[in-house]
Amino acid sequence: MSRVLVADDDPDIVALLRIRLEMAGHEVIGAQDGEEAWAIVLAGPLDLLVLDVTMPRLDGLALTRRVRLNPTTATVPIVVLTAAVQPADAEDAIAAGATAYVKKPFSPRDLAAQVEALLQPAT
Repeated sequence: MSRVLVADDDPDIVALLRIRLEMAGHEVIGAQDGEEAWAIVLAGPLDLLVLDVTMPRLDGLALTRRVRLNPTTATVPIVVLTAAVQPADAEDAIAAGATAYVKKPFSPRDLAAQVEALLQPAT
């Protein structure tokens, strides 16, 4: 069972993704802001992170950079969620270290499929 952190200041999104990912057999840990998510990352281990860009106390891109700079978490896949739709927003997420970028609104089924793909071992 993979451990997945879902961090978003919208509790409905956390709940929706929790249901979808737990149905797929994952343990889901939820966080409401970036600092809470960072504490969970440090407590680890986690297999994948789903981070909203716009969160209080620490935004998703700053959190992504922290995760990448920490040697124990540097390789954890990160999916960044954002309502921003400009091409530069995707570039910013990838530059911060995101593995994947998903625009809101999103399909929970498609996001769960992307999580599954990122959790598959490399062949």
